[in-house]
Amino acid sequence: MTRNLPRHRLSIALGAGALLLAGCAGTAPAAAPPTSSSPAADGHGSVAGAAQVDEPPLQLVSIDEEGAVGVLDLLDGTAVELGEIGAPTAVATDGRYVFATTEAGVEIVDSGTWTWDHVDHFHYYRAEPRLVGTLEGSGTAAVSTGPLATASATGIVLGEDAVLLDNKALSNGEIVETLRLDAGSADGIIAPLGAGALVSEADADGRVQSLRLVTAEGHQAQAETPCVDAEGTITTRVGLVVGCADGAVLATVDRGEPVFERIPYPEGTTAERATAFDGRKGRPTVAALAGESGFWLLDTRERAWRLVETEAPLLRVAAVDDADGHVVALDAEGRVRVYLAETGAEIGASEPLLPQTLADADALAGVSLTVDAQRAYVNAPREGVVHEIAYADGARVARSLETPTAPAFVAEVGR
Repeated sequence: MTRNLPRHRLSIALGAGALLLAGCAGTAPAAAPPTSSSPAADGHGSVAGAAQVDEPPLQLVSIDEEGAVGVLDLLDGTAVELGEIGAPTAVATDGRYVFATTEAGVEIVDSGTWTWDHVDHFHYYRAEPRLVGTLEGSGTAAVSTGPLATASATGIVLGEDAVLLDNKALSNGEIVETLRLDAGSADGIIAPLGAGALVSEADADGRVQSLRLVTAEGHQAQAETPCVDAEGTITTRVGLVVGCADGAVLATVDRGEPVFERIPYPEGTTAERATAFDGRKGRPTVAALAGESGFWLLDTRERAWRLVETEAPLLRVAAVDDADGHVVALDAEGRVRVYLAETGAEIGASEPLLPQTLADADALAGVSLTVDAQRAYVNAPREGVVHEIAYADGARVARSLETPTAPAFVAEVGR
């Protein structure tokens, strides 16, 4: 169900980059474009029962305050209700799965839509959405995801347990732990890297001091790097980013060996550090709030930070990292603002979009801002809609979408 103009089906340009993945083998002529009824080919992110489609199958997964889960198709407007999980307190997504923190632990929703990034081209898939199950535990989960939904792993710290889940098993509807370690702190981190994981190491007081690489079997690898007060992870086109008190660590794998690069903040900066990163999936540049000063941009290709100061205090920010360098933010008045990364200039702002939500701290905690190649999405829980923003057109509200369940929490999937 939508208000305003429908979103047109999109032909998203194929990207190229330096992600450490093998390209498609062979030089045979290209086959005819797949359709929504084409069976998924072996490999390239396919799973049994999935259909390969010819464009990103973008959807919104909505979860209401009681845990009712719904899916809204952004291309054709169809909506379904999947069932119920526990009442959520936080959600995270890798672009296919939604990981919801509840009293039971982390409850996992499979949207049934995903994109396989093959460096110089993409493969898109649809399967039936479902509720997968629960990773039991207590506390707010810290979720770290990789670049591909059907390969590698997902890292979750829940309480003081650091767990690595097998993504291939998840794609088949199974929750399989490949690794479980003592995180040493509820503020710990476990993030997939290569065939293993990057895990935080805490001191006797529970304060994180460093990051170490462990193998898929949990054995200590001969690789460790300082990272005091590690907080916030994101996987970019270049590698895995972990925020530290003095900057960030960029972790990559070269010929099977881990490489750690430190990216310190600019000398003399007094802005608050980055503690959470966001941006368009698979791009090298990501954004993070810098307290009330504005936002940070971290270009992992250039190994460089840039502070963009803003007049308006911001609540959320995400880097599109497109040709024009759009950065989309939600300010403290509920306006969506759009900036240019190169100059920091503001090029558009919406009217206040969520006045009722801003007046309710609990509802505001569930507000998210996501960006894709054409649009941004921000949920307004108390207003009962999700706003679709044409960020390249002066922060214009393209549609206000009614989701099948109330949008207390929303995740954009199919990316």
